[in-house]
Amino acid sequence: MQITETMIVHDTEHDHDDSCSKSIIETVNGSHDFTIKGYSLAKGMGAGKYISSDTFKVGGYDWAIYFYPDGKNVEDNMAYVSAFIALASEGTDVRALFELTLLDQSGKGKHKVHSHFDRALESGPYALKYRGSMWGYKRFLKRSMLESSNFIKDDCLALRCTVGVVRTRVEGPKQESITIPPSSMGQDFKYLLESEVGCDIVFEVGEERFKAHKLILASRSPVFRAQFYGLIGDPNLDKVVLQDLEPSIFKAMLFFIYSDKLPDVKEIMGSTSVFTSTIMVQHLLAAADRFGLDRLKRLCEEKLCEAVTVETVATTLPLAEQHHCPQLKAICLKFAATNLGVVMRSEGFRYLEKSFPLLLSQLLEAVAAAVDESSGCLLNRKRSTTSSICGLDLAAEGAAADSTNLAVKRMRKRS
Repeated sequence: MQITETMIVHDTEHDHDDSCSKSIIETVNGSHDFTIKGYSLAKGMGAGKYISSDTFKVGGYDWAIYFYPDGKNVEDNMAYVSAFIALASEGTDVRALFELTLLDQSGKGKHKVHSHFDRALESGPYALKYRGSMWGYKRFLKRSMLESSNFIKDDCLALRCTVGVVRTRVEGPKQESITIPPSSMGQDFKYLLESEVGCDIVFEVGEERFKAHKLILASRSPVFRAQFYGLIGDPNLDKVVLQDLEPSIFKAMLFFIYSDKLPDVKEIMGSTSVFTSTIMVQHLLAAADRFGLDRLKRLCEEKLCEAVTVETVATTLPLAEQHHCPQLKAICLKFAATNLGVVMRSEGFRYLEKSFPLLLSQLLEAVAAAVDESSGCLLNRKRSTTSSICGLDLAAEGAAADSTNLAVKRMRKRS
């Protein structure tokens, strides 16, 4: 939902040297969908205890959705569910509009919407004074109505939160300017590759042949530069046979060398390829490291960080270790430590266990660090009497820590 409010204020005109400006007050809007699976298991947590979403960013601030299955107030005797939006980052007097929507899962579109956007002219934006400040409803919906409605399907409910952060900017008179077209260098070089105009080198990769330009390759890759123009290089070389490299991966690498962009998996592999995007990027990272393409390697690392899942973490972790990607490795270790029980049951974990025993010990260290951090957080929360962004369900967190400890014991027996 995009709602923008604009106020235009003109400066007072003078008899001489007239000028003008305008102040524009508008909202920067963003939405976040939060799904709760296993709603029935959340009942009985107790009033004041909540389930929180991951943080999301709108207007330069972090936000989170808080859902209270047994309500926020003890006085309501768990008759209502509560829902709030909280400021999850540092900020003072952050002015914003809000909307909380409970999604109808029957497909009829009869959502339950509580919107501050509709009342903006009546009361103005809501000001959140500090981190942890909330906007929402203690009596969001009667629990009996919720549990007999289409808002719950397969023990699952979904909330959508929209935040509109208020921003003010001043615009002066625009000067005449010349429109500069965007750079076409990447497209121009890509055309050279695709048209094969001026190619002076052929690569044989598996059963496929690729034509390219030695000067362009040498300008982008220190490996090719040394091979063609180095002390022991051969500038007259016109054919190179590459081993241990898939033709499609080499094609993707050439695409990057000429265009400076990460290729789309369908563009390179075709729609019928069995390669997934993650598998292609894993292979492409290895190729980038082999040929000294640091920017491509970082782009692949970024993509793999975003794609870490239970299915991919056990193969991405050793890849990060082999090709010296410390940030990717740290993210994989943290993810695997947090989801250890599920990861240990994956096929990739058996490969990790067999081929990279040293990484298992590092994973144990990551698990121990996560357990220590969780224990410290629990202790601090028990001591604290003020509200915070951290959750309040200490019993549930303790149970999660016990589950992790069991997985650690199983892994120690294997290693």
